[in-house]
Amino acid sequence: MTKINWGVLSTAKIGLNKVIPALQSGKFCTVTAIASRDAARARTLAEQLGIPTVHGSYEALLADPGVDAVYIPLPNHLHVPWSIKALEAGKHVLCEKPIGLSTREAQELLDAASRHPRIKIMEAFMYRHHPQWQAARRLIAGGGIGNLRTVQSFFSYWNVDPQNIRNIAAMGGGGLMDIGCYCVSLSRFLFDTEPRRVLGIVEYDPAFGTDRMTSGVLEFGKGTATFTCSTQLSPYQRVNIFGTEGRIEIEIPFNAPSDRPCRLWHERGATITEIAVETCDQYTIQGDLFARAILDDTPVPTPLDDAVANMRVLEAVLESARLGTWV
Repeated sequence: MTKINWGVLSTAKIGLNKVIPALQSGKFCTVTAIASRDAARARTLAEQLGIPTVHGSYEALLADPGVDAVYIPLPNHLHVPWSIKALEAGKHVLCEKPIGLSTREAQELLDAASRHPRIKIMEAFMYRHHPQWQAARRLIAGGGIGNLRTVQSFFSYWNVDPQNIRNIAAMGGGGLMDIGCYCVSLSRFLFDTEPRRVLGIVEYDPAFGTDRMTSGVLEFGKGTATFTCSTQLSPYQRVNIFGTEGRIEIEIPFNAPSDRPCRLWHERGATITEIAVETCDQYTIQGDLFARAILDDTPVPTPLDDAVANMRVLEAVLESARLGTWV
């Protein structure tokens, strides 16, 4: 095999607009099938995207012998159940973040994956694979900002559509699960350890029951991370990384554009250096890295236990807000 044949569970927008075209552009990927409970819609979209096989159910796609791996962009509450079904069907799994709704759910998936050790599974935190984040991590590791001391991240958008899954509590909606998970993930990624304790402040939408603005403090022992995420603020995203001798600022840290270079700034002393990162598609990079892990039978770039650890912190932020104290 030189390419992995992908099947996609659902016609979610992120799959249609971002991930499917990115996989189709990959060196080691091809998209051979898509499934939807609305078969007519799936056929129309498959024709537009050049996907040869359409299934009228997720079960049918998982039973398709021509599919090697599945991409799961379903609503959050369906991530773990369908990931487990895919594993049991012998399919490799790339599942959208967050991996589940709780640490218990994430651990359930990790346990299921351990029963299928030859099958690859990964949470789809695409930002980690983008060259701008790799560059930032290299700068930190090389002493480019001295000792890493604190990370500040912000991620927001405006969405008050009651029908949108991000505003439906039963489906795992809310800002922390949708975008705050990035802020927690990147902090753990940069400090390369788990926080000792966290403090959270959460504001809930009175109609939706979802968190519309969440702020958190993560204490790592050798430094801290602070973040705010919101589903009802002016759209914005930025990450600032501070050390004892310098700082790094990432302009578009999460939704990095695939049609132009990205920028980050490295300040040390009186010198600020702008670093332009070549145009690339972080979803394509993610797909190819995952496909290579399958083809070469090597570990995936981000192991599933990282997803469990991230979920543990997200849960602690919510618990801290509920109790009004550090957790």
